[in-house]
Amino acid sequence: MKGKRLVGGRLDYPGVGATENGRPPEGFPCLVSQVYLGEGVELYRRVAKGILSWELQRRSGLRVRAESDVVRPGTRVVSGFGVGPFRINAPCEVVWVRRPVPGDGPQSAGFGYGTLPGHPARGEEAFEVEVDDTGRVFLKITAFSVPANRFYRAGALVTRAAQRHVTSRYVEGARQLAAGES
Repeated sequence: MKGKRLVGGRLDYPGVGATENGRPPEGFPCLVSQVYLGEGVELYRRVAKGILSWELQRRSGLRVRAESDVVRPGTRVVSGFGVGPFRINAPCEVVWVRRPVPGDGPQSAGFGYGTLPGHPARGEEAFEVEVDDTGRVFLKITAFSVPANRFYRAGALVTRAAQRHVTSRYVEGARQLAAGES
């Protein structure tokens, strides 16, 4: 990338890219959520467009600042949640991207991003929409992570609850995209 980076630092976890086609690194719990969204290639393409333009994150209630309006490998993004002094910023870098391909056969589109220093966790999260050979469309969210430091380890139960809550918000955002809601 040219110009100044949105945030500094390097990816801070083992297994970079494992959400695309690998296993999570040893010691990193993995959560996979898959939800049926509906039927048809048009629905699939609508959700894919939303995922690949940060719209899924925005619809989930996150404040998104990204180096690019579209998801690209190497793009850095800072998602924020909370309010005022209780806002937590979560810097990440996109590690892989899969775009829709022409045709209406089975396929998937989405991306994975990994944590950078300053994120409350160390790990990776991926957002994919898939259309199968019968036209059924699913959202799949894969995440593996550990708390970034002692402070977040002490609140591990709260952190896991927050992760489940944000995942449910992603699902709701995907349902809005699938329905074509503005």
